[in-house]
Amino acid sequence: MVKRYGGFTAVDDLSFEVPEGGVFGFLGANGAGKTTSLRMALDILRPTSGSISVLGRAPGRKGSGEIGFLPEERGLYRQMSAVETVAYFGQLKGMPAAAAGAAARLLIDRFGLSEFGDGKVERLSKGMAQKVQLAAALVTRPRLLVLDEPFAGLDPVNQAVLEELVLELSRGGSTVIFSTHVMQHAERLCDRLLLIARGRKVFQGDQDEARAQLPARLVIAARADPRGLPGVAAAQALGPASDGWTDYEVALAPGSSSAALLEVCTAGGFPLRRFETRQASLHEVFLHLVGGDPEEKP
Repeated sequence: MVKRYGGFTAVDDLSFEVPEGGVFGFLGANGAGKTTSLRMALDILRPTSGSISVLGRAPGRKGSGEIGFLPEERGLYRQMSAVETVAYFGQLKGMPAAAAGAAARLLIDRFGLSEFGDGKVERLSKGMAQKVQLAAALVTRPRLLVLDEPFAGLDPVNQAVLEELVLELSRGGSTVIFSTHVMQHAERLCDRLLLIARGRKVFQGDQDEARAQLPARLVIAARADPRGLPGVAAAQALGPASDGWTDYEVALAPGSSSAALLEVCTAGGFPLRRFETRQASLHEVFLHLVGGDPEEKP
């Protein structure tokens, strides 16, 4: 799919599939085209060109009750109560009034907002209002839940609560598309990932495949410089550990492995106090593939 605004291309020939079940990370820096892509998938925006299929059909109102959406821009009615708000969104998606009201009450209770359920939304804290917005997205028990920057502006406590809710939904069989520019959230939540930059796909796969884009780092603590060992291409001293030991970051020669180096050290009597392989983080992978920090504002 492609989306242009005049001479600016916000989404540039983007193509991907989301597997059913699990949490699918839709990752990229601010301004990368994530929100525009999601809005096209939800029929809020129309693509300039290309085709889209969601749950086996073209985007539209038909089957909207199977899709829940938490937008980046919050849209609650401040003069309505929390329960009324959630029930209203359920009715908009075709639920009978009684069923929507019952489901709304259950969700408000589930999210720990029982004592605030009949109070006006304008009196809720930001974290509470976020839970109400999420409840509105969940009221129809959607097969597909789309979360656009769901943790924006939340304190760590409420972030943890929402993370557990996302995982619970996934375990219950829902498919969750989780859009974020914060790689730490994606590491904790996502099974598979799509990384976009400047509206184009730069990576799609699972977390292990993403980390494999960069070589693993090997850190050892030794008394002697390891640069003369077989299989070591380079070693950089990171600083003293303790009692004469020094931490080194070791780069292995092509064709060598950490297991082979450990065997060399053991057989050759090269003392080690630490031998640790570190996989690249998603943040490091992002910097490698895109060349910029995802958390910087455009």
